[in-house]
Amino acid sequence: MDVFLGIDVGSVSTNLALLDPDLNVVYDLYFRTSGRPIDAVQRAVSAAGTSLPPRSRVLAAGATGSARRLAGELIGADVVKNEITAHSVSAIHFEPDVKTLIEIGGQDSKIVIIRDQVAVDFAMNTICAAGTGSFLDQQANRLSVPIEEFGGLALKSTAPVRIAGRCTVFAETDMIHKQQVGHKVEDIVAGLCRALVRNYLGNVAKGKEILAPVVFQGGVAANAGIRMVLSEELKTEVVVPEKFGVMGAIGAALLASEWHEETRSGSRFRGFEIGKVLYRTTSFECRECPNLCEVIEVLMNDAKIAGWGDRCGRYQAQKSGTPGSEPPPCEECVEREESLAR
Repeated sequence: MDVFLGIDVGSVSTNLALLDPDLNVVYDLYFRTSGRPIDAVQRAVSAAGTSLPPRSRVLAAGATGSARRLAGELIGADVVKNEITAHSVSAIHFEPDVKTLIEIGGQDSKIVIIRDQVAVDFAMNTICAAGTGSFLDQQANRLSVPIEEFGGLALKSTAPVRIAGRCTVFAETDMIHKQQVGHKVEDIVAGLCRALVRNYLGNVAKGKEILAPVVFQGGVAANAGIRMVLSEELKTEVVVPEKFGVMGAIGAALLASEWHEETRSGSRFRGFEIGKVLYRTTSFECRECPNLCEVIEVLMNDAKIAGWGDRCGRYQAQKSGTPGSEPPPCEECVEREESLAR
């Protein structure tokens, strides 16, 4: 079987999708990153390999997510794109008429304005995680409610309480107060869902022209309470794709298929056996110039395969070698030394 592979590695979850040449999803998975992105990527790719018939071939691979650069180097991705692009492509693929894309993930939330199948504007949350999946996870744990039951519990509420949702600290303090004065758990959960939607619409989506069809994707789309409140606030039905949790990975696979169609080149994909490869990262502060860049290097079986974090590009240019080998001269440093000498 020939497939296109897409992987989306975020702070909370790692998602993978395989598409056949007709761009149908033939395999997908969603599991927790658990703070170990390298291990998560290796597990995901290995699991995908076992799901395919023998001698299957990856025509092209794509990576996205907050750890897209790292994931791209680990798997040998042909395309590495940001989440805005990947989620937009997947939303348009499943809902060609989409005009507004709402995506709420583990660490961030975003809105993309789409017109005529082109993303024309977008916005993301900035410094606060009050409207994200990790925030819901924390509060569900504090209330001793399984996150899978969170949305359903919210739907049982008959008198949702009002919770300050602009800040994670204030929201948690408000929830504790509501519990102490005797409000029911389902009313608190419903209030939290409403607070999250208010926070999203008042901050991330502020000033944006939200038109239907509205597509809602990302892990938080599993929450029936959030879906209901969004529909009420926007006064329109919110479309939730069947594969809402892995849409970023599907978008990365679709972008890989476009790359393959345009280039007809062989893929850089390293194979489904990367789970058996020893990967590790090292980091250090470069002191060759006043920038003091924090440099990350990725090693595969103790050979460097990538590096980034440097403003001048000296470590990025060194794509292979061994740890500790001398990188090429820093152009910025050379210019500075020449200037001082003059």
